[in-house]
Amino acid sequence: MKSRQCKQYFRNMKRSDDSEREKRRKRRRLLQELGEQRIPFLSPSDAGFQQLWESSYSGLALRKAGALPGDLHERVQTALSTLLRRGCLLRDLVRVRDRDVFTAVSRALVGQPGCTYRYLDTRLFAIPWHCSDGDESRLPVTPTSTPPSPLASEGELCCDTDLRTAFKALWELNRFFCVDIQQYNNVRRGSGTSGKGPDHRGGPRPAGEAGPAGEAGRGGAEDRVHEDEREAEKEDMEKGAEKEEVEEGGDSNGGQGCSRSLDPPRDTAVGPIRFNITLINYMDPRGMTQLKEEPYYGMGKMAVGWHHDENLVPLSPLAVYSYSCPGETRTEALTTTAEERGGRTPNEGKKGEEEAGRRCEEERDASKEGTSKEEGEKEKTCWRVGLKVAWDIHTPGLALPLQSGDCYYMTDDLNRTHQHCVLAGETARFSSTHRVAQCSTGTLEYIQQRSAEALENLHTDPESGGKILASLLPSTLQHTEDIHNEVEFEWLRQYWFQGRRYARFCSWWSKPMERLETAWRDMEQMTQLLLALVEDETSVQENRREMAETLLNALTDRQQHRQTWRDSSHPNRNTRMELLLCVVFVPECRCSALFCSM
Repeated sequence: MKSRQCKQYFRNMKRSDDSEREKRRKRRRLLQELGEQRIPFLSPSDAGFQQLWESSYSGLALRKAGALPGDLHERVQTALSTLLRRGCLLRDLVRVRDRDVFTAVSRALVGQPGCTYRYLDTRLFAIPWHCSDGDESRLPVTPTSTPPSPLASEGELCCDTDLRTAFKALWELNRFFCVDIQQYNNVRRGSGTSGKGPDHRGGPRPAGEAGPAGEAGRGGAEDRVHEDEREAEKEDMEKGAEKEEVEEGGDSNGGQGCSRSLDPPRDTAVGPIRFNITLINYMDPRGMTQLKEEPYYGMGKMAVGWHHDENLVPLSPLAVYSYSCPGETRTEALTTTAEERGGRTPNEGKKGEEEAGRRCEEERDASKEGTSKEEGEKEKTCWRVGLKVAWDIHTPGLALPLQSGDCYYMTDDLNRTHQHCVLAGETARFSSTHRVAQCSTGTLEYIQQRSAEALENLHTDPESGGKILASLLPSTLQHTEDIHNEVEFEWLRQYWFQGRRYARFCSWWSKPMERLETAWRDMEQMTQLLLALVEDETSVQENRREMAETLLNALTDRQQHRQTWRDSSHPNRNTRMELLLCVVFVPECRCSALFCSM
């Protein structure tokens, strides 16, 4: 386990590059095959929509706004508005096709204390949701069962009452989703259906079944989720580490083709569902002038392009809450236009019985088509989620309109076999996207333990009082330098680059990251000590050449990654870390020249 974690950062970097190249290749092939054509897609106003949903998108489930308790809607929507009003929602600078670009949506990550979420070479640091005024409201404290760590922190409140209330409301929504999607899966398994049935489309529940909106839904099952949350977190992390990570852009077929059966796979997880993070998104399309058109189907303007969600536990579901802010829309204008096209303008006079009869007959014949077109126009003013079978040009796409307060679930292997996008409506919109993030290497506890492992090799000489390396075994040195790189590139640079922006709202991460920086300084000192040993020609170390080779490889990797950050088009990537490196940076060329002379 440790050896795999030791090199996982560099494998992920290579995997990311390979995945991006593969996606570009597939995209070019898809566009070449399409030419000037557009793939058809269906909306609720189109004939065959329901059949397409059940046959090719059965892992998608819709929960209408009325299925959620009214007081929960109120608390969640107030919380989202509070985050916007307080300036907590920020655009991320992400890496796409070797370029730094800002996301169209503003975001914040909320979740279990100490969790992070990584996407598009960017690590987000979760603001803890506050299920009570207890531990989650306070800064992390190093457990007393472990040796004193340089990452310990004070037990102070990390944010004000206004924000704690908002984060607690999001935790309540998360708890509702955990219970509701579990019940939904149980019903599907019990009835042997594949996402079919009225309930998940917002219709009535089967007789005698208590829904989450009632007392039974907020009772025993939900309480059990609450009681088991902390105990289950460690279990989820261990299970996630043993499973293969889903690669973004991956598709089991590896190319185009007809849609295949999408019934729930036999290995779908059947244990309790525990979403550990939610990514809060906000966008007002009225202020956006450069939204791209959806390229394959002509669905409209995209707020978020086609993608698979990254770094999730395989086969885990997703739950999304959609809240469209009140505001002016053009629905009324579109209705008027449709009426005018139908020949029902107020200025229109009589033109004879024959003309009137002909017009009435035409209207009767075209009534279904006219209604469908009008509904289609109204659908385009709503926010919609678009879905398609990954890299498939034969299966029609699906565009599902979302009213304010609606929720949808992506279950089974839908996130792996399909891609989804978000199509912009005419009003501002929030979404809360709840996920089971792959946290085996993405928590504060994990990096604390890794740092402690590295610093075990740094001792104090009892005679001189100076620092020395306890072990000079090449495997130990390699392990230490790998941790060194992971701390710098996966945590410190990511935090100082973007994560610290949230410190003015919630200080939960501030002290741990400051102490992680202290640990990184100690690791830099360990590199200096190793370099001094390798350069010492009077040293009698038998494995001096192996030590030099280990150090050279580590420094070469480190230099390459540091140069990548320096070459970034955005100056904020470098400010903090480059100032630190002016003090402690070890030139790679010294070790390289030394190795060549040995």
